[in-house]
Formats: sequence, structure tokens, C-alpha cells
Amino acid sequence: MTVRSRSNAEYYVWGDGCDGWHLLKSDRLSVIEERVPPGCGETRHRHAHAQQCFYVLEGEAVIELEGQEFLLCAGESLEVPAGAAHQFFNRSYFDVRFLVVSQPATRGDRQAV
Repeated sequence: MTVRSRSNAEYYVWGDGCDGWHLLKSDRLSVIEERVPPGCGETRHRHAHAQQCFYVLEGEAVIELEGQEFLLCAGESLEVPAGAAHQFFNRSYFDVRFLVVSQPATRGDRQAV
């Protein structure tokens, strides 16, 4: 057992200057802290098997889920069911930091739409 934080978690870069830290990485469950700078986001996609929960720690995010947009502020979350097309955006002027919890993990489960 290890206490995890951004200082010792597995780190990766994605998209256009976005950061991620694997706080928990197993086949059954994934917990990742991510940072998305202003004006950035991800491509629209779905996961065939994984359900996800996005929880905003800091800032403001927009998640498009099956054609409907949801604005999430710090302290708010949104569930994304398995199979649902979704996309994450930061349309604000400040970084957004959030947790994404996936069950099971999304490795090999991402499909572009």
C-alpha cells in the first residue's frame, strides 16, 4: 500500500497541454486527477464497458453527454454511463482540475464517435 498524490503518481500528458496523474490504476478501477488548461478539451468518444464519474476539484468544466451539455463547478460531479458518447471541455479562463473515476478501467475501452 502506498499513499498517492500528484508528487508520486504515474504522470502523463494528453491532448494540448493537459496533465494526468494515476492515483489508482487497476483493471477493475481507475482514479485519475487531470488538469485541463483554458480552451482545451478531449475528442468525443465512448467506453463500451466503463462507467465514469467526473468530479471537479477546481475551476469550471463543460461535459457534453449524448448531445446535452452540463456545466460543472468545483464540488460537482456527473456520471457518464457505459456506452454514452461524451466530451470534456474547459471553456473558462482558468485551469480546471478534476477526478475521473472509471469502473472498470478504460484501457483499451475507448471508441471514437
